[in-house]
Amino acid sequence: MDASTKLQPRDRAFSHSTTDMNDSISQILEKVFGVLRRQWWIFAAVTPCCIVLGVAYLLTASATFTAHTQLLIDTSNLKVLQQRDSSDIERPIDTAQVESQVEIIRSRDLASSVIKSQNLDSDPEFVGAGTRALSRIIDLFGEGEPASREARSSEALNTFLKKRWVARVGQTYVLDVGFSSTDPARAATLSNALAEAYINSQLEAKFQAVRRASGWLQDRMKELRQQALDADQAVLSYKEKNSIVNIGSAFGGGPRLIGEQQIEELNTQLSNARAAAAEANARLARIDEVLKQDIPDATVTDTLRNEVITRLRNNYLDLAAREATWSTQYGPEHQAVVSLRTQMLEIRKSIRDELGRIAQSYKSDAEIANTRIDGLEKSLERLISNSQAVNRDRLGLKDLESRAQAYHTIYDTFLKRYTEAIQQQSFPITESRIISTAEIPTRKSSPNTIIVLALSTILGLMLSAVASVVRESTDRVLRTTDQVESFFNVACLAKVPALPLLASPSRRPQFSIEQARRSSAVGPQHLRTISNQTALMRNVIDDPLSAFAEAFRSIKVAVDMDSFDQRSRVVGITSALPAEGKSTISSNFAQAIAFAGKRVILIDGDLRNPSLTRTLAPDAEVGVLQVLQGSLSLDQALHHDPETGLAFLPAIVPPRHARSNEILASAGFAQMIRQLRESYDYVIVDFSPIAPIVDVRAAAHLVDSLLFVVEWAQTNKNLILQELRAAPEVSEKMLGMILNKVNMKALSRFESHYAGSYFAQYYGQ
Repeated sequence: MDASTKLQPRDRAFSHSTTDMNDSISQILEKVFGVLRRQWWIFAAVTPCCIVLGVAYLLTASATFTAHTQLLIDTSNLKVLQQRDSSDIERPIDTAQVESQVEIIRSRDLASSVIKSQNLDSDPEFVGAGTRALSRIIDLFGEGEPASREARSSEALNTFLKKRWVARVGQTYVLDVGFSSTDPARAATLSNALAEAYINSQLEAKFQAVRRASGWLQDRMKELRQQALDADQAVLSYKEKNSIVNIGSAFGGGPRLIGEQQIEELNTQLSNARAAAAEANARLARIDEVLKQDIPDATVTDTLRNEVITRLRNNYLDLAAREATWSTQYGPEHQAVVSLRTQMLEIRKSIRDELGRIAQSYKSDAEIANTRIDGLEKSLERLISNSQAVNRDRLGLKDLESRAQAYHTIYDTFLKRYTEAIQQQSFPITESRIISTAEIPTRKSSPNTIIVLALSTILGLMLSAVASVVRESTDRVLRTTDQVESFFNVACLAKVPALPLLASPSRRPQFSIEQARRSSAVGPQHLRTISNQTALMRNVIDDPLSAFAEAFRSIKVAVDMDSFDQRSRVVGITSALPAEGKSTISSNFAQAIAFAGKRVILIDGDLRNPSLTRTLAPDAEVGVLQVLQGSLSLDQALHHDPETGLAFLPAIVPPRHARSNEILASAGFAQMIRQLRESYDYVIVDFSPIAPIVDVRAAAHLVDSLLFVVEWAQTNKNLILQELRAAPEVSEKMLGMILNKVNMKALSRFESHYAGSYFAQYYGQ
């Protein structure tokens, strides 16, 4: 194989997991379809019954009409009356508020108000509808007392609550109020009435709340007004006592004292004086600097306004210009140029003298400003000293004024709230409004034909499924090979089909005793097929190509494989209960082996109920008991089939023989089995059932293997398990189980892969 085609480990793991998942899904689907195949009649019976009940309900139920009214929860109507600050944030209505309104509409008090307004406590639809039949029965036996008004109101209320419903429309603030009634007009009327009652109740609730708030605010305002007046009186008394005089307000603030105003004015004057002194000192310093540096063109503020200096400077500038021109023309040492220079020096001296005069003026102004500052500082210190004494007296006044101000603020707030409450009391506006009134419905709301039929069908399918699952889970019988192998952990050797009782004797020839003797028969008597039951005992010979015969060949293969190394085989056949067909299995199994040319002996080991003897040798007079007693030899007691050569040892036991287990457990019976091993290839013993008696347990050690026959779909598997646990000798020797009397047609519902038509070509059918 090419390396590229090999699966990597991860791919193999994925492939395995996918395969396991597919197998699991296939098993689940197979189980589901298996239940449907087996229990289809439950679905065919229950589902139509439920549909019929649904149709009957549709035909008998009264038509109901539902009207709808829609309400909107909206607070925008209240914003007109509410005074909102700029800092207020509009908060949306949360889900809890909407759900609270839903519960209010669902309340019994609101329903009671509608009942009273519409006089529903006397309406037959709401009162007496459910108890009318009971009332008639009571009237037959005596005169009933009329119901009280309270009882009728309570009954009407309960009926009303059942017919109304309220729901929120999605995630919106819209509420859908619905009401159902047999009268469409009444449904619309009561739906609108319920919505109107809700709005009226909201208005009444707001009115009552505002009225209670207004009364409480009014009482509280009286107390606050008196407290504010008392606080103002305390402030005035304290001022009179401490001679505190207020002269007005500053910048919208509270009242001020005279001393505080004087200090403020002096402080302002001192600030101005200091500014003026600083300016004068600056001018003086500047002009002193100019005089020291002898700067002819230096600018001082007052020089710009001084006419003398301005004129001198202009002359100086003219002379300087002429001096520069003449120096260029005539030379710097010319007499005219020297004269101009002399004039310029005179002008500069004059300017300097004028600046000195200005400097003296600046000095005088600076001294005056400094003196004024000293005077203002002394006055301010004196006022501050006096003000400190006054402020100590004002410490108590501040506390009294603050308390009075607080009372006035609280009073103003309550007055504002009281005014708002009075306004709201005057305007009947709620948070809810009707956005869609109910109209008279034209189509019934219930019963819905499609929904009822769909629910009936679904209910029928569900009940059928539950009944099928319950029936499957409570099924305690065996039907399939998997059930046998999984529950008992043993092999299912074969499924033997059920055969009907033949209507006529077997088609095989009849043999008399003399004919049997002439045909080299060993015993004195022969097997007879003179009845339908006898035909069943040898059906494997009469119809060798049937599924019935093939089942016994399968059993023989299992027995041969289990005892492959033995020359002869001793096989016991038993069952849990009588009438499961173990004797039929024993006879046909022995006939099938004998017909194949083997030496076979069949022993009727059911000493309590020798059904084989009654069928195969009804005229027998001696059997296994007489052989064990030694009254005759084994060959004398045997019966032989003239066609297959099968030897049969009957059981002739006195009635109510209680020592059958002792016979089977005796040494003589064991010696007989050892003797038969030497003479025959197969020794087949038809034992009694294990549930009624213990004969099988007594002789189980003598056989090589046990075949356990179970009647298909009849025997309780828990009973079988209990009996096998109580008989470990049988369990140890048990080769496998045989399902007998199998309904092959019904088996296909339990094992879908097992179909009779599929194997028909092999069975000669």
